[in-house]
Amino acid sequence: MAQWTSAVGAAQLARLLKSQQERPAGPGARRPPAYRALADGVRLLVLEGRVPVAARLPAERELALSLSVSRTTVAAAYEALRAEGFLESRRGAGSWTAVPAGNPVPARGLEPLPPETLGSMIDLGCAALPAPEPWLTRAVQGALEELPPYAHTHGDYPAGLPALRAMIAERYSARGIPTMPEQIMVTTGAMGAIDAICHLFGGRGERIAVESPSYANILQLMREAGARLVPVAMADGLAGWDMDRWRQVLRDAAPRIAYVVADFHNPTGALADDDQRRRLVEAARSAGTVLVADETMSELWLDDVRMPRPVCGFDPGGSTVITVGSASKAFWAGMRIGWVRAAPDVIRSLVAARAYADLGTPVLEQLAVNWLFSTGGWEQAVELRRRQARGNRDDLVAAVRRELPAWEFSVPEGGLTLWVRAGGLSGSRLAEAGERVGLRVPSGPRFGVDGAFEGYVRLPFTVGGAVADEAAMRLAAAARIVESGGTAGGEGPRTFVA
Repeated sequence: MAQWTSAVGAAQLARLLKSQQERPAGPGARRPPAYRALADGVRLLVLEGRVPVAARLPAERELALSLSVSRTTVAAAYEALRAEGFLESRRGAGSWTAVPAGNPVPARGLEPLPPETLGSMIDLGCAALPAPEPWLTRAVQGALEELPPYAHTHGDYPAGLPALRAMIAERYSARGIPTMPEQIMVTTGAMGAIDAICHLFGGRGERIAVESPSYANILQLMREAGARLVPVAMADGLAGWDMDRWRQVLRDAAPRIAYVVADFHNPTGALADDDQRRRLVEAARSAGTVLVADETMSELWLDDVRMPRPVCGFDPGGSTVITVGSASKAFWAGMRIGWVRAAPDVIRSLVAARAYADLGTPVLEQLAVNWLFSTGGWEQAVELRRRQARGNRDDLVAAVRRELPAWEFSVPEGGLTLWVRAGGLSGSRLAEAGERVGLRVPSGPRFGVDGAFEGYVRLPFTVGGAVADEAAMRLAAAARIVESGGTAGGEGPRTFVA
C-alpha cells in the first residue's frame, strides 16, 4: 500500500523550486553543487509546508526534464533527502516527502507559537496583539451579566444572536450603508465566514481570483477547499489595486469568487481608494463574480487618513459584494467573532449550509462583542489597539532601517503588517535561518501562488521597543547566514525577556 496521500507534479514542483534557485546569492556565498541546491530547495518547501508531508514527488526522469538538469542530479538530490529523513521511497510506490523523526509536522498556515517557546523565540509569524485590557475583562463581565436568559435556551443560533445581528446592522447603517439584521450572519471569526462563503459559492475546481500577494491563511483555506486560485498582481508600492489587471482577469477567467482586502491589505498594507472600489464592483457585477471584501483591518488606521467608502457602499443591496468583518484583528485574536453582510437570500443560504458545519458561534463571546458595541467600549478598545500598533510600527521600521538598510519597503498608514523586499535574498532561506537565531518570520511565498514573492518577508507590528530592536538584529543575523551560504558561525538563539 502506498504511503503517500497527495502528489506534486513535475511542472508544479519546478515552479516552486525555480524562484529559490534563481535568487542571486549574497556576496561571498559559495554556490553548492546542483544536486545539493535541489535537495535544499525541496527540503525548504517541506519545512514551510508549501509541499505537504506524505506528498508523492515526481519520478526522477520527469523532474529532470522539467528542471532541465540531468537525471543523475535528481537522483543524487533524492538520495540526499532520503539520508536526511525528508524523503521515503519504496519500489513500485515511488518517493514521498517526510520529516525526520522528532521534528514537528510543518504548518501550512501561520499559527502562533506555543507560549513555552516565547522565552527564546521572537514570533513575527502571527499578526496579532495581546488583548486591549481592561476592555476584554469588562466585556466578559458584561456578557456574564447578560447570559442567564440565554442559558435557558438550547444555545444554538445559526445566524447569530438577534441582538448582535441588529447591532452590527446598525453599525453599517451608521457608516452610510443601510442594513437590516436579515443581512447579517455572525460567524466563528473571519476564517469561518470565508470558509462558509467558499463552500456555498466556490465548489471544488471553481476559480477564485485573489490579490497577489494575499493573506496566507485564506489562500491555504481556499486551496484545501479545492479552489483554482487566479492571482491578480497588486499595484506598485501602496497604490492599491491594478484595475487594468482586475478587469482582464474578471473578463477572461470569469472566476466565481474574487477575494480582496481593500482596507490596509494583508500583507502589503495598501489602501484601495474610492475609484478603485467602485470600478472593481462594477467589473465584478459585469462578470457575474461574487466579490468578497475582507474588512478585518478597516478600523486599524494608524495615521491621519481619510478612509474610503466601504466596498459594499458601491453595492448596498449586497447582490455582488459580500462583506466579511471580525473582532479578531481590531480587538483580540482570541475573540473569535466574525460576521457576514450580504443580501438576505445569501444570508439564508449561508445559514442553511451551516447546519452541516459548526451550527453556530459561542453565545458568551457574542454577548461580549455586543457589550463592547453597545457601551462604547469597542471604540475605546480599538483606539488603544491603534496606539499599540502605531508605536510598534514606528519602532520596527526604525530598527529594520538601522540593521538592514538595503531592504526596501513602504510604510503603510494602517493595518498590522510590513511587506519587505529582502535585498535580493530568499525569503524561504531567511525564514529557515531565522529559526536558528531565535526568530520566526514568514517568507513571501506563503502569501503568493506557485512560488511567487521568494524575495520578500512579512513583518507584523506585534513587537515594539527593545523587542523590535532585538528582532531586527536577529533578522540581520539570519541575513548574514543566508548571504554566507548557510555557514555563518556564532549565531544562535538567545533568551530574551521583554
